[in-house]
This record gives sequence, structure tokens and C-alpha cells, in this order.
Amino acid sequence: MKLGVIGCGKMGTALVEGAIRSGAVAAVDVTGVDPYQSARDQFAKSTAARSAADISALAGSEVILLCTKPHDVRAAMEAISEAMADKSVLVISIAAGITLSALEAAASEQIRLIRAMPNTPALIGKGAAGYCLGSKATGDDAKTARCLLEAVGLAVEVPERLMDAVTGLSGSGPAYVYLMIDALADGGVCAGLPRADALRLATQTVIGAACMVQETGEHPAILKDMVTSPGGTTIAGLAALERHGVRSALIEAVGVASRRATELGQ
Repeated sequence: MKLGVIGCGKMGTALVEGAIRSGAVAAVDVTGVDPYQSARDQFAKSTAARSAADISALAGSEVILLCTKPHDVRAAMEAISEAMADKSVLVISIAAGITLSALEAAASEQIRLIRAMPNTPALIGKGAAGYCLGSKATGDDAKTARCLLEAVGLAVEVPERLMDAVTGLSGSGPAYVYLMIDALADGGVCAGLPRADALRLATQTVIGAACMVQETGEHPAILKDMVTSPGGTTIAGLAALERHGVRSALIEAVGVASRRATELGQ
């Protein structure tokens, strides 16, 4: 696979690193494009791939990762269309809120499109992404997208009408979890633990609980009940969380973020 990347920031670099690490692509077959020299230099250092300032350098690419900011997407799509001339190419866009119809309106006929939403844990190979296919994308294109996204974590294909929900849940979700870890650590400090110990314990507790859900396949409610003894400490803590509406707050956070993603795409 000849892979091109437009936008050599953290996410573009992480996706390429994962693809190279998994064997999906060789560094010699990757070219990154970014207007900023510092971004190009860091991309080349991290991936051992080529970098360039102009999209014309991607003329030989079979797949292009579009990792620009949403407001740069139209210009990038027009430049891709010009650089590819009559060559067919798959473009995978990770621009938040930009719909397939908007992408296709800016693309030439020979471009096939997939829209994806990875999240920042992709930077350490623990990402969660949703993706959906454009009208011209093929089954092989779907396999390509899944291969690239799964190189840095989990990838789930969804209808486009659910992409904003993916954004609100897994796209924004890491920030909710960071807030929870910070609050748990504060609770530990309030109870007398040193700050460093409280943060380490809170972090490992979240990691361990998430791994239990993932590795056992049990519903979180069942795992919750397993550690909730009658009249014990855990049920007292859970009752406090329910009194303060933590469950409903998290549900609402996903909903609000999803609606904001829809607004950004309009």
C-alpha cells in the first residue's frame, strides 16, 4: 500500500506509526504532507517516512489519511483532486463533524471516501474509533480503513447517522475519564492519602476496572454487583454517586457532545 498523510500532527503521526508497527504499510511507502517544517521533521523522525510541504508529493498514493482541522478540509480535498488527476484513490478523513456529503461535494469523481473518528488514546495504541463508508467506497476500502484504525486500537463500522454519537462517546470520552481519575485522586487525598499515591491508585483502579469489562465480557452492572456487599463500603459510595447524579451527568455529557459534533458539521 502506498500511503499518504495530510496533516502530520499527533493523530496523523500516531496512525502512521501504528500502521508501520502492525506491518500494514512500510515506512518507505509513506509520505506525509504538512505546511509546517517542525511538524514534518517530527513526523519523519517518529515514522522514518518521507515528508513534504506540498500535496503534489502524494500523487503516487493509493490511500490518503486526511488529518487536517475541519476548516481546512475543503481546500485539502480540492488539492487532492488536482494531485490525483484521473487516478482512483481512497481518502480516509478524521476531521470532526465533516460529513460524507460535504467531503464528496469537494472531491472529484475518482475519489472514494471514508469518514472516521479516532480518539487520542490512539497515540499509545489504545484508541477507539468509529468509521463509515462513502457512496463509492468498496468492501476492500472498508478492510483498509479497519486495518489502519485497528493498528492503534479498536475500530467499529457504524452508519454515518451514528458518527456524531461516536464523537460524543469515544471521541470526547477520554476527557470524561481523566476528570474521573482526577476526582478519585482528590477523594483519596481528602481521605488522607498522599497526592502521588492517590493518583497512582486511582489510575490503576480505572485501568483494572476497564480491563475486567474487556477481558471477562461481563456486563459492567454484573461486575459492579460482584464488589458490592450488603451494607458495605462500596454500596455506600455508589449511593453517594447516585445522589449526586453522576450516572445521569455522564449520559448527558455524551448527548451534549454528540449534538455539538452535529452543530460543527453544519
